[in-house]
Amino acid sequence: MSQGPRSGLAAVSSALLAMSRHLEVRDVLKTIVASARELLDAQYAALGVPDDHGGFAQFVVDGVTDAQWKAIGPLPRQHGILAAMLREAKVERLADVRKDPRFEGWPSAHPEMSDFLGLPIRDGEEIIGALFLANKNCPKPEGSCGFTAEDEDLLSILAQHAAIALTNARLYERSRELTIAEERSRLAHELHDAVSQKLFSLRLTAQAAAALVDRDPSRAKGELQQVALLAAEAADELRAAVVELRPAALDEDGLLATLRTQVQVLDRAHTARVTFASSGFRALPAAQEEALLRVAQEALHNALRHSGADHVDVTVNRRGGGAVLRVADDGSGFDPHLTRRVGRHLGLVSMRDRASGAGGTLTVESAPGKGTTIEMEVPGG
Repeated sequence: MSQGPRSGLAAVSSALLAMSRHLEVRDVLKTIVASARELLDAQYAALGVPDDHGGFAQFVVDGVTDAQWKAIGPLPRQHGILAAMLREAKVERLADVRKDPRFEGWPSAHPEMSDFLGLPIRDGEEIIGALFLANKNCPKPEGSCGFTAEDEDLLSILAQHAAIALTNARLYERSRELTIAEERSRLAHELHDAVSQKLFSLRLTAQAAAALVDRDPSRAKGELQQVALLAAEAADELRAAVVELRPAALDEDGLLATLRTQVQVLDRAHTARVTFASSGFRALPAAQEEALLRVAQEALHNALRHSGADHVDVTVNRRGGGAVLRVADDGSGFDPHLTRRVGRHLGLVSMRDRASGAGGTLTVESAPGKGTTIEMEVPGG
């Protein structure tokens, strides 16, 4: 990831700006580690966020390939030098970490490390992480440390700002969790109201059909057909709710797999044909992927519940360094100029807000009887 050493205020400023661009904790951790390794020109860098059980809730590395990381095995425990940084809250600068009396070894696939610079990341009195680098890329006599006092000062500055960025990211994620919880609560209330109304109508219609069976079989048949229709609508409400209330698997599966799964579920749950395709997509910052997913869900909801479409096509493709989401249907369409009335009814305002919040744009093409196409483009990160 690093392209070579950089120095001076410009390099420090670049590293701090990179950290401030991200809101997701994982993205912030990766940026801190990559910035530290580039700034100090080290071969390896890592950052661990401790849990309450002697291990690490998150551990991010830079300079180790995916294959090497997989071969290394489980995450490290809080022992040796790492434990010392977390416990004693002081900088550790060593000529050879392997010769330190606190060194307890590492797995066989672990890369060899010699000179070492590490320090805790603190939020007030709380230690929220441990950041360290190894193997300075510079000539050094045997048994000496390539990392200097100037490197220590730079890393300390970086760690102070890393603490701010990490704390802000945690606050953002907690805020988002509360928003998601509120959204699910709202959906649950909507589901309860919608299904309760359908079931109430279903019961009344069934009672009416039962009363008419003997004296007016023809009307009773009509009422039973209505019972079947109401039952189908209630089933659709429940199927849609399963998709909407279920947590998106973005962190584990990524945007494409999550969208593909949801499209497959919707295709089974509705009479309309729902398809998904993608080309050239590259992973984006988590906030942008979430925004794309939420806009796709809203556009799909509109197409399947309001447009009467026979076909709905969802695509996600690469565009420049970012991506473009497209949800197109062949339904009834509408007049996009009637934004005050139609826009709020179809959630266009919230979709535009989501796109804008992710640094992207939303465009809507529609006309009565001509279907609807919604596109959201994000620039990437």
